[in-house]
Amino acid sequence: MRAGSPRFGARTALGETIHMNDELHHPLGQNRREPKPAAPTPRRGGKLLWAGLAALALGGGGYALTLRDPLLATLGGRPYAIAKIEPYQAPPAPEPPPQPAQAQIAPADASAPNGRDHVLTVGEADQQSGVKVTRNGSSGPGPVIIQVEPVSSGIRLPPAPDRRVAEKGRYGVLPRIAADGAKPMDVYSRPFVAPSRMKANAPKIALVVGGVGLNPQTTEAAISELPEAVTLAFAPYGATVEGSAARARARGHEVLLQAPMEPFDYPQNNPGPHTLLVDNSADLEDLHWLMSRFPGYAGVMSFLGGRFTADERALTPVLADIAKRGLFYLDDGASPQSVAAATAARLSLPAARVDIVLDARGTPQSVDAALAQLETQARQNGSAIGFANAEGQTIARLARFARDAEKRGIVIAPVSATLAPVGSTAAVTGTGK
Repeated sequence: MRAGSPRFGARTALGETIHMNDELHHPLGQNRREPKPAAPTPRRGGKLLWAGLAALALGGGGYALTLRDPLLATLGGRPYAIAKIEPYQAPPAPEPPPQPAQAQIAPADASAPNGRDHVLTVGEADQQSGVKVTRNGSSGPGPVIIQVEPVSSGIRLPPAPDRRVAEKGRYGVLPRIAADGAKPMDVYSRPFVAPSRMKANAPKIALVVGGVGLNPQTTEAAISELPEAVTLAFAPYGATVEGSAARARARGHEVLLQAPMEPFDYPQNNPGPHTLLVDNSADLEDLHWLMSRFPGYAGVMSFLGGRFTADERALTPVLADIAKRGLFYLDDGASPQSVAAATAARLSLPAARVDIVLDARGTPQSVDAALAQLETQARQNGSAIGFANAEGQTIARLARFARDAEKRGIVIAPVSATLAPVGSTAAVTGTGK
């Protein structure tokens, strides 16, 4: 370049002239002049000179950059990039899906603390509604079994034995009349309270279910599914008969002891150990063993015993001991030859007799027909007693009949409420016929 020249410029290695003065003194894009065509270079040496200067300038710039950046110097001038590296952080755990809210019932409760209503859970609501709900043992999907419990009357029998009417025997606790005259039949029987909306002279039906305590499933069904006013007669051979009888009484059922007695075809037909036999009835050891199996029964009921109940000599000492201990006697009605009616009257023993054996034919339809006949008899005579064994289908039919009886003007009563005054043979025959 020449000093004092009006325009500063330089010629590149390609022979182009760069005019710097125009770009500095004029705004970009204004008063631009087209550069004149470059004159041919007179000598080849000029081109080589300019190429050398350009290479020197580029090399010097790269060297300067290398001096400023040690990494560039390390890499020999090759280009590179810098990435920021941060410690790894695990992504946040996903939020759990919303759970369905538990069903709740919130009745108004002015006595709740802080003025808020008390909230009932589903289980509490089930319990208060009197409906038994089974949910398959889990909260998962599946059928829900709802079992309608019999309506509770609120009557609960006290635990047994009552020390006033109990004494220690050879085989366990035996019933007795208390020093103040209290009798086990009065202490352990279920109080009879007729519904207020029923007529005072409404016909009464006593339903007795026997064989309870032998099978756990049917025992539980009899205790929980039958209305409380139904009387349960326990066989003396169940492994847990004492506990089962206690649960039945806690549920509100009146309880009887079934005493096996000698049938006509004994020993081919053997009711079980300690059966009362005609030839040794005066001994009373077998009777006391049977009486010691569980406490809390209000009376003794015969089981089989066609031959035994037909023999007044054999029957008398047994019924006399039952009377002496303050119990009542129920004849199962299986034998037309039974002399229990006259024998009990002579001994001043409160007694009654089953009018109809409801499951005598063993079919569900026959049970329904027998229940209809029992209702007719109760309307004619004021009361009637029906007996059936603890079987699944029979229990279901008795439960339905008992629940619907009140709608038809019939009262379901415990056996103790159907006893006639002492000395009346009508009490033993049930209907007086």
